[in-house]
Amino acid sequence: MIRERSAVALLVLGVIVSCALVPARVEAKVQVLPETVLLVEGKKISERKGLLHHPAVKGVVAAFERAESGLQKEEIDELMQFYAASYDYHGLKLADVRRVWGEVFEHYKALESLHLFSDIKVLNVDGKLRVEVTCTGGLYGTDEQSGKRVTLDSWFREVHYLVKDGETWRFLGNAGEVPAAAPFASAPHHPLF
Repeated sequence: MIRERSAVALLVLGVIVSCALVPARVEAKVQVLPETVLLVEGKKISERKGLLHHPAVKGVVAAFERAESGLQKEEIDELMQFYAASYDYHGLKLADVRRVWGEVFEHYKALESLHLFSDIKVLNVDGKLRVEVTCTGGLYGTDEQSGKRVTLDSWFREVHYLVKDGETWRFLGNAGEVPAAAPFASAPHHPLF
């Protein structure tokens, strides 16, 4: 219970810090938090060095870093490599994601995201490796018209699903229910990460 409260406190602090960083450049784009626990085949790995050097963790971090690179360069083809061919977020497919990213690139510049991982589970689902990553973070950019730095989206303890595709991890979608109502600015962007 105390460990869970500590983890939640770290995540809340991370969100506060990430929101405070909106006007400036975000330093740590993808970070595995110190309290993170990796669960592989029923075994917990919490020792920091073992966790950070686990192939699944390294691969997932690399996948998010590649997505961040495409995001910052506004290279939609590079960014779309982050997504699995079977990507589905409550009915939104790859073509929808490409369209939304195109709209984001049209209206915002200096884009970047922040991903703070707090729990990672490696599973074998129907003979394929899958990772569930609990993540807190945000998507930030500079509005083309106003020139102001804005938070396009933020998430707290969202579970991201990734699947192994050859040697690369690809984003499959997020857990959770579709919100009944969401602010206009965040609704179209949320499925992206």
